Amino acid sequence: MLKEMLRLFKKQQKQPPRSAEKLVGEQSALKDQKFSGRLEDNLSVIRKLYSIPDNKDVKLREMYLEGFGKNAALIFISTISDVKSIEENILKPLAENTSANKKVKDVVSIQMVHEINVFKDAVKDLNKGNALLILDGEAWGYVLDCPDFQSRAIEKPDSEILIKGPKEAFNEKVVVNISLLRKKIKNENLIVEAVEVSQRSHNDVYIVYIRGLANEKLVDNIKERLGSLQVNAIQNLSLLEEYIEERNYSLFPSLLSTERPDRAASFLEDGYIVLLMDNSPDSLVLPATFWAFFHTPEDHYLRFFYGNFTRALRMAALFITIFTSAIYISITTYHAEMIPPDLLLAIAASREKVPFPAVIEILIMELAFELIREAGLRVPSPIGPTIGIVGALILGQAAVEANIISPIVIIVVALGGLSSFAVSDISLNFAVRLMRFLFILSASMMGIYGMTAMFVGGLFYMVSIKSFGVPYLAPMSPNYKSSNDTIFRRLTKNEILRPGFLKSADLQKKTNGE
Repeated sequence: MLKEMLRLFKKQQKQPPRSAEKLVGEQSALKDQKFSGRLEDNLSVIRKLYSIPDNKDVKLREMYLEGFGKNAALIFISTISDVKSIEENILKPLAENTSANKKVKDVVSIQMVHEINVFKDAVKDLNKGNALLILDGEAWGYVLDCPDFQSRAIEKPDSEILIKGPKEAFNEKVVVNISLLRKKIKNENLIVEAVEVSQRSHNDVYIVYIRGLANEKLVDNIKERLGSLQVNAIQNLSLLEEYIEERNYSLFPSLLSTERPDRAASFLEDGYIVLLMDNSPDSLVLPATFWAFFHTPEDHYLRFFYGNFTRALRMAALFITIFTSAIYISITTYHAEMIPPDLLLAIAASREKVPFPAVIEILIMELAFELIREAGLRVPSPIGPTIGIVGALILGQAAVEANIISPIVIIVVALGGLSSFAVSDISLNFAVRLMRFLFILSASMMGIYGMTAMFVGGLFYMVSIKSFGVPYLAPMSPNYKSSNDTIFRRLTKNEILRPGFLKSADLQKKTNGE
């Protein structure tokens, strides 16, 4: 008996498992089939496609409908469908109906009901949270609209924090995000189109734009790029960025991400295009220029002088972050004659016992600062501030007392690091932090001349970048007709032109029209 059991076990082990390609091929063939007039045949296909009864959240309920005089089956996925709505608005009306002349659309109390006759469409709708009703003797099925995907509530923005202005943020549910945009733009020309971008996960990207403002060629270009993607799964917009941007290895970001509906709405009203997607608590705005990353919505929410003052601070912080450490290395290593004698003596005295050159000091502290910043972000919230305090105070002071780092280097690195927090956009913030290291290396090799060469080369590089055909530094370079909202903004009532580089169908903003 034992030998027989071992023989059967070895025989099962030798049987090759069904390959993934074969499984996909079988499912594809089943999806391409059309509904038949026999209920059992249709249910057999559904059971194979959804592995019923192994798939526990896929519910199949068979019943007899007295009003129709037919057997029927209702299929839905309980974890993504509104079960309460199915009970009250579908099952109950069907059970209570006694009229033989009514159609399914007239019996159920669901907003949208449409017919399908191919299993591929049935699978797509079921995976979106809808229910499928099949009647015996009918070679089609009824898709009943009842999705209910779980998501968190609308909360305050996490990364784009403003003191003045709306406090709503996008969440992971695209229906909610579209609702937030429509609440701000009550216009029948606000268009929401969907493009499927993944072959296995069947994720949709929603293209949002205002017809009559957005450039139709740009909209078609985006649709073409999205439609040409050949990938199995793209779960969110953060992954989608790499597939549609023009320069994947560019240091500067070319697609703007925002979690604020008010900011996305303002871009839409200027003729931009916004991408939304399920599972993404933000949106992508394209095309994007450098100035879009530099600006914040609060610039316009504050009074004219206040908004421009914060922009001036932000621009100063940008230059301090990039150049402070590099200038210190250049002056102390190559251009000591530029420092007043008293300051030069003070610097020399503080560095007297330090065994490393200035560039090594700066690199050690810059890397330490980046490690502390990253650790503060990744650890649980209650511990994050503690790590910052420990890193900044205890480690810095200990390094100075151990004569590894001079006190002035602590000041220089801390000033540059704190200034980097004024750059609110996370993508531009990373670009600035990486540029800081490039300028440190160039300053260590050729001083001020190396910094100048790096700066000029960086400007040439930025001028060469384009985002969906739009120059990166527009409208400053090249010059386009616009409201000139670049470094400083104008009075809101004087901003009468939309960005010319978008080639919008309506360049002038109307104050007394729509």
